[in-house]
Amino acid sequence: MSTEFVERKRLLFFGLPWTFTKYTVKEDVITINTGFFNTQENDCYMYKVQDVQLKTSFWERIFKLGTVLCYTGDSTNPMLTIDHVKNAKAVKDFILEMSEKARIKRRTMTMLDISAGGEVDAADLNDLID
Repeated sequence: MSTEFVERKRLLFFGLPWTFTKYTVKEDVITINTGFFNTQENDCYMYKVQDVQLKTSFWERIFKLGTVLCYTGDSTNPMLTIDHVKNAKAVKDFILEMSEKARIKRRTMTMLDISAGGEVDAADLNDLID
């Protein structure tokens, strides 16, 4: 598996890369560069990616494109959208794998409360820790 994806946002018309948006997905960071005259660069660390979704519209499927949605804990962009890229399934799988590895490496975890609404006391927490 490669350690980096570099894709360009494409037009839905024949999937041509005539936009000025470039997505770079590395093992530790996702970078989105936009613009031609006025450029903007947006980064998100992999450990902040909480969930990833792949969407493909009818026209995207015709031109073998896809859109990857990354739900993150990033304050500047809580949902990164990687629009109309080739190899979208591979990009999504790469982000899922690398985000999990980054969380393990940084020892960060996201805890969800899936209890039935009952109170959690100290004894329950001690049981979870042991």
